[in-house]
Amino acid sequence: MKLYNLKNHNEKVNFATAVKLGLGQKQGLFFPVELPVIKPIELSEILKMDFITRSTEILSKFIYNEISKEKLYKHVKKAFSFKHPLKIKITKNISCFELFHGPTLAFKDFGARFMAQMILSLNKENESVTILTATSGDTGAAVAHAFYKMKNVRVIILYPKGKISELQEKLFCTLGKNIKTISINGSFDDCQKLVKEAFNDKKLKESIGLNSANSINISRLLAQICYYFEAFSLIPKEKRNNLVIAVPCGNFGNLTAGLLAKSIGLPIKSFIACTNANDTVPRFLNEGKWDPKQTISTISNAMDISQPNNWPRIEELFNRKKWNLKELRFGSVSDNITKTTLQEIFKLGYVSEPHAAIAYRLLKDQLKEDEFGLFLGTAHPAKFKDTVEKILQNKILLPDELKYRINSPLLSYNINPDFNILKKFLIKE
Repeated sequence: MKLYNLKNHNEKVNFATAVKLGLGQKQGLFFPVELPVIKPIELSEILKMDFITRSTEILSKFIYNEISKEKLYKHVKKAFSFKHPLKIKITKNISCFELFHGPTLAFKDFGARFMAQMILSLNKENESVTILTATSGDTGAAVAHAFYKMKNVRVIILYPKGKISELQEKLFCTLGKNIKTISINGSFDDCQKLVKEAFNDKKLKESIGLNSANSINISRLLAQICYYFEAFSLIPKEKRNNLVIAVPCGNFGNLTAGLLAKSIGLPIKSFIACTNANDTVPRFLNEGKWDPKQTISTISNAMDISQPNNWPRIEELFNRKKWNLKELRFGSVSDNITKTTLQEIFKLGYVSEPHAAIAYRLLKDQLKEDEFGLFLGTAHPAKFKDTVEKILQNKILLPDELKYRINSPLLSYNINPDFNILKKFLIKE
């Protein structure tokens, strides 16, 4: 698999190098030189496969001969060794596609665990790696658990202090061992900026074997393509031609993966890019001006991102496929509307959480009569227990994954958003 740097098309690397580097020169994202094509006849056969076999088939079309299909199957089976996504009916023509049945109760388990398997497969014996990543809530837990106790891998996770839920924090800041967590006195964008500065320091990068597990890493992105095929396979055949998927968006990796699935042959009619008050992309699509504003804290905290990393990949894909960005549906939802939407969904017999509620709201408002809609359930409601219980006036039971962590002490460090402080930490720890 060959990939090129979006900021320097002359920099081309294979899959293994892209996974290890994370980012290219000038902090450029890697993008496939060639996009595979799945023809309708082949798609019909792929959709009949079980989730692991199908995911292996899809990933092999990107990775080619860098990893044998037999070896890739073993890695995929280990990465996706949890309950597969579920489609839950909400109304006659709207369902929730639940992606939160992994060990950290969020969709990011798919990408993080696959990336961990790829690092394990591609790293040389005794080669040390430092994984540095920023999280707005769910990435941190998924990455921490995916790499926990992995030999020769040190994980450092940055997150905005006081701006993720208590239970999100407990899931990844209580592990210790090779997992180091740092709360930053600032926003997620400040955390993301620190990660980029670290990658820009060539000497530092080489000395500690720096890598990132954010959705900027191509391995995470490819893994997420797989569950869109699973979603499509669960839709009644008569409704597949008019499928619309609403995606809660933060760093826009999830939407990028869905669009990549469409680009290689999955006939999804349309996507809705769903944001909260941090609406840089909806304003850009509406006005044609890229104007990130200061990040606002909301009850859908994993989406509190004003400068989404993956947006350049989406623009590149639209250019490559000669698609029109105006055909991408979009919208933003305030906290107040998110709250009333959660109550609306609850009256329909389903307990949701703020991120999925935003996707449901925009899907319901934009879905046409002849269309069938899926909105992505990206995290378990229990991760936002206090918020959801207050809005719904209804108790939420904690799953075992959270029960075991709730009383564990936090092991996080705390620093200001100063790269020099972070650099010293990276070198010393």
